[in-house]
Amino acid sequence: MSESKISTSQLAKLRECSAKELFNQLKRAGYINRSDESWVLTEIGAKFGGEYVQHSKFGQFIVWPANLLIDEQLSSSKHLSATQLGERLNLSAKRINQLLSELGWIQKTDQGWMVTPTGLTHGAQQKVDSESEQHFVTWHETVVRNKRLRQSVVEYRGQDADANATNKSFASFQHKFAAKHRTLDGHYVRTQAELIIDNWLYMNGIVHAYDRQLPIEQDQLSDFYLPSGKVYIQYWGDEHGPLSDQEIDRVRQIYQQYQFSLIELFVDEIDKLDQILPSRLREYGIHAY
Repeated sequence: MSESKISTSQLAKLRECSAKELFNQLKRAGYINRSDESWVLTEIGAKFGGEYVQHSKFGQFIVWPANLLIDEQLSSSKHLSATQLGERLNLSAKRINQLLSELGWIQKTDQGWMVTPTGLTHGAQQKVDSESEQHFVTWHETVVRNKRLRQSVVEYRGQDADANATNKSFASFQHKFAAKHRTLDGHYVRTQAELIIDNWLYMNGIVHAYDRQLPIEQDQLSDFYLPSGKVYIQYWGDEHGPLSDQEIDRVRQIYQQYQFSLIELFVDEIDKLDQILPSRLREYGIHAY
């Protein structure tokens, strides 16, 4: 456990209130969210110093700075439906749900829209219509300011994405490692191995995005994103060979932290995609030709 941080129960004792009362206060402020089984730390909560720790006896739980500030303005925030969120961002509810689905925060089922584990980290609440029994999702008001959602809106509208970029390091990265290899579907990728992966996906009829920003606050690109299965493909190599163990561990931790589905490919697997990828993709409901 972080030496300077304490559990929610310990923080409640320090503030002379019940743990239940503090959990509810943190939930209203959007610092934590509730899944079926446990409390989930949101990106807002992480910004205010919350973090997960793993305990040998008690498992995973959230710790906070002893002097945690709970923003009262956030506590008064209301939850927005897709229609209300669309009004804030000047898009229809249908388009908002499509963008949220593409980000991997919700998914469409026969029962309606269902929140994903990633959606919980952005303050989503699962709801059921009492009359139609259809499921839908509402959102903590702070999602309106989420930079990844706003970036998706900008990109969807075809506005100047470069002018609205959140981090100029992306531009310098892409300049340093220029994408010079043109794939069959018109993507430009940086390495021969990425070209082989991209062409394999295209020839097998699998819709995919290349160099997709992960839908999180920090800047981290994924190699490939397959929206139909909400799964990412990460190739652990570049034009110089395998990546370092430290870099692989760093990126893996990001995927694990946000519970993103991940398929990993290594340098020695590139010439075995026909044997490797179909079974790995089927785990996420994706079937290759």
